[in-house]
Amino acid sequence: MNECSQSGMQCVKLPISVRVEINLLLLAVTGLALVTRLYGIHFPRAVVFDEVYYGQFLSLYMKQVFFIDESGPPFGHMVLALGAYLGGFDGNFVWNRIGAEYTSNVPVWSLRVIPALAGSFCIPLAYLLVVELGYSHFSALGACMLLLMENSLIVQSRFMLLESVLIFFLLLAVLSYLHFHKARNFKSALVKYMGMFTYFLLLGLTAVHTWQLIGDRTLSYVSIVVQVLVRFLALVVLPVIMYIGFFYVHLTLLYRSGPHDQMMSSAFQASLEGGLARITQGQPLDVALGSQVTLRTVSSKPVPCWLHSHKVNYPIRYENGRGSSHQQQVTCYPFKDVNNWWIIKDPGRHTLVVSSPPRPVRHGDIIQLLHGMTSRYLNTHDVAAPMSPHSQEVSGYIDFNVSMPAQNLWRVDIVNRESDREIWKTILSEVRLVHVNTSAVLKLSGASLPEWGFKQLEVVGDKIYKGYQQSGMWNVEEHRYGRSQEQKERELELKSPTHSDIKRNLTFMAKFLELQCKSSLCAHICMLFSFLRSPAQRKAFGVVILAVLCSVYVSYHNLSPLTYGQPALSSDELAALRWRESWDILLRKR
Repeated sequence: MNECSQSGMQCVKLPISVRVEINLLLLAVTGLALVTRLYGIHFPRAVVFDEVYYGQFLSLYMKQVFFIDESGPPFGHMVLALGAYLGGFDGNFVWNRIGAEYTSNVPVWSLRVIPALAGSFCIPLAYLLVVELGYSHFSALGACMLLLMENSLIVQSRFMLLESVLIFFLLLAVLSYLHFHKARNFKSALVKYMGMFTYFLLLGLTAVHTWQLIGDRTLSYVSIVVQVLVRFLALVVLPVIMYIGFFYVHLTLLYRSGPHDQMMSSAFQASLEGGLARITQGQPLDVALGSQVTLRTVSSKPVPCWLHSHKVNYPIRYENGRGSSHQQQVTCYPFKDVNNWWIIKDPGRHTLVVSSPPRPVRHGDIIQLLHGMTSRYLNTHDVAAPMSPHSQEVSGYIDFNVSMPAQNLWRVDIVNRESDREIWKTILSEVRLVHVNTSAVLKLSGASLPEWGFKQLEVVGDKIYKGYQQSGMWNVEEHRYGRSQEQKERELELKSPTHSDIKRNLTFMAKFLELQCKSSLCAHICMLFSFLRSPAQRKAFGVVILAVLCSVYVSYHNLSPLTYGQPALSSDELAALRWRESWDILLRKR
């Protein structure tokens, strides 16, 4: 037994000393940066430029009210909200114009200090980055002085803006990767989606370095696999976890209903406290024959709206001379109204109430839709729509005894179903209503009607409807089981509020995915996946992906002798290669 094992204290050399190296040049430029960015940031005590934009989100954070910003993930707003929280801001300020004087409850210094600090630390990060790239400390000092005295960088760092925070994290990401290339330590954060370009740059550099690593014969296969795995975890897995984590914190904090609810689905709105949740809680889940419903379009463009009708007919002739059916107008109305209520009726029965037990409506069922306040059936026929002449007019059917029979049967097509006999669900089901006689799909055209249509949005029957289009999808938002057969009693029933006693929530991942589809970055990606709703489309997409992966493997397998020299090819095999005229150097070397 050695002496160290007998007494641990005897192996400790006293005194214990710590050696610290201080780069005085780096310390000096950091101090200058802090002075130029922090000095007098409380002036002016008024809203400057985009503070009017970011301040609205701060107030919503302080009040824990839900909002969505399509420009980027919520991390940047949370950074600004941290300063507001530490300064004791209560969110009570009207951000309505640039130049508005801040009231006494607004901690101006706290709101601006985090962007100022981020802008200050960009200077030493630039210094370290230039040194890391292999240049001299004198060159790094020159780069720092350029950034230190750049007026635009100074100005944007001194106000409650996200640009300085974005630049800070971009520089930090690049510097971290350069350290990672040597010491395997990488961190990054996404403030705006513009930062994705820097992320893609780092991924490209990593791909080049990894390719060089794979071709290094001095390394063992185990070492190569470990280093590739570490790069994948640091550059792909960790950023994804952080990205999802930002949204988890965002949605956990903002649980109250707010002004941006209308951009989200009915299910999302119902999961928030207040707003739609107060109406939809406790509604029947299964839509049944006799149900009284409001139908909201899944699309939020141009604005969210509800299927609507009123006691006004289409003009006999439009301004361009085309004629109409002169039947009751059916529109899409962007406000809640008693005329948004419809009754789902069994075509084979006259009753308008829900039976006991209720008879649920399933995918593929044929129904009629009766307008609750006017008792007109939802109808479409071979008459051109007022604003979209290539589509069919949708109307509330009136029998004028002019050889224009009713065509009011609709087939329920549940798009997001999990089985072919799935029940139509309140809020959750996305439904396509297909006209039985003409196969036209009930769709929001997006066009606004003229004065005779009260500027409401046009609804048409689209016979050339293809693929998944949100404008042709509807979901039941408000729902009750009808109990009144008589018209006057039913009108009173429709005007009364629905009861609430049960809370319905979405999972975090469902909310997260919906938010991604609302972002400017993912809108086109979600549009691609929206075409993959049916099992046949998903299988076809899977076959395409499998074919691509197989082609990659075949290319790798066939070209590996030329890439790695393994396995070695004989002279005959080299001579048999296609396009060998351009590879004569290989033949000569062989």
